[in-house]
Amino acid sequence: MKVESYFQKDYETSRAVFRSHLDKVKSVWPNASLETVTIGKEADDNTIDIIRADATSEKDKIALLSSGEHGIEGYAGAACIHMFVEECMEHIEPETTGICLVHAINPWGMRNFRRVTENNIDLNRNYIDEEGPLPIDVNKKYEKEKELFLPNGKIKDITEEQNRLFKKLTKALAKEGYANMKHAKSMGQYEFEHGVYYGGRALEESAKYVRSLQIDLLEQYNHIVHMDWHTALGPSNELTMVVPPDEEQDLEEIQSRYPLKNIMKFSDKKVVGDSNQHFYTVQKKHYPDTKLFSALFEFGTFGDDKKAELRELMTIVLENQLYWEGAEKESYRNYILNEFQEMFYPQDEVWRCDVIKEARIAVKVVLGEENILSS
Repeated sequence: MKVESYFQKDYETSRAVFRSHLDKVKSVWPNASLETVTIGKEADDNTIDIIRADATSEKDKIALLSSGEHGIEGYAGAACIHMFVEECMEHIEPETTGICLVHAINPWGMRNFRRVTENNIDLNRNYIDEEGPLPIDVNKKYEKEKELFLPNGKIKDITEEQNRLFKKLTKALAKEGYANMKHAKSMGQYEFEHGVYYGGRALEESAKYVRSLQIDLLEQYNHIVHMDWHTALGPSNELTMVVPPDEEQDLEEIQSRYPLKNIMKFSDKKVVGDSNQHFYTVQKKHYPDTKLFSALFEFGTFGDDKKAELRELMTIVLENQLYWEGAEKESYRNYILNEFQEMFYPQDEVWRCDVIKEARIAVKVVLGEENILSS
């Protein structure tokens, strides 16, 4: 199958292709089913789609592959799931092992080529504790530099706006330091509704569904392996596996078990609302006997040096400003949206070939090591 056929041009086409996987999944798991969950207004036709194929005899292990938590990133994620169905799925033993494939956790963002939900919420900072206090002021470093992260009026001149952002960022770096600025960006924030990296003040519908799915799988299976597909960060055209801090294995153990080129363990336990971390929190608190490995798999675009991080931040900020305030010229709008797509879903054929190549390796390494995928 040609690599390009794994990648789709819009949400509707991607969803239709995903739904068509059910027949192939049924050839291995005859009991497989498609579940469709409407998110937002029913008339908008935004859905999370789930193909669930439970083990046919004993529910021992399950592979969970999810995509689209950050909207636009779902296109590459759906491509990876397509590759898995076409190339890897038949090497799984259906009697004791199931699969669960999730398309477009954030369907509105995917449909509209945005990273956030219709409420401007970064879903991967939205898995907050409903019983505890809302983490409104959790990110003090973000608050200090809020002028950098918040919309600043209509874009009248793209060059001037880029220069303004560059000056503010340079000033913030001088004042706060590189590590603190990265911290302000990665933690998310819960105070400024129109700002970037907003985690929300209540659970989004999508987060509620994912939480319920996590609990359902933890209740039914002895061993869960979760591969959550994302794009943008890390070395260009390479895959990085990011493991939450609550994974019991240390970084050296993880690197030894899974021979992938780029692996990092996210060490900042102060980060609030991460979905993979939430999975571990629920497992440790309520299902300690269930074995879990949950990681985020990120395909890099711009690169991982400081120049690339600057470009990434400016792209995120400008796209958010464009959404809320608009631009005086269509050329400015097109420039920003093109840059945003280059960051999260490049059209470049080489990048797309590398995504599938790297995903193929990761699936075989991770699911092979976890005894879900046979050679």
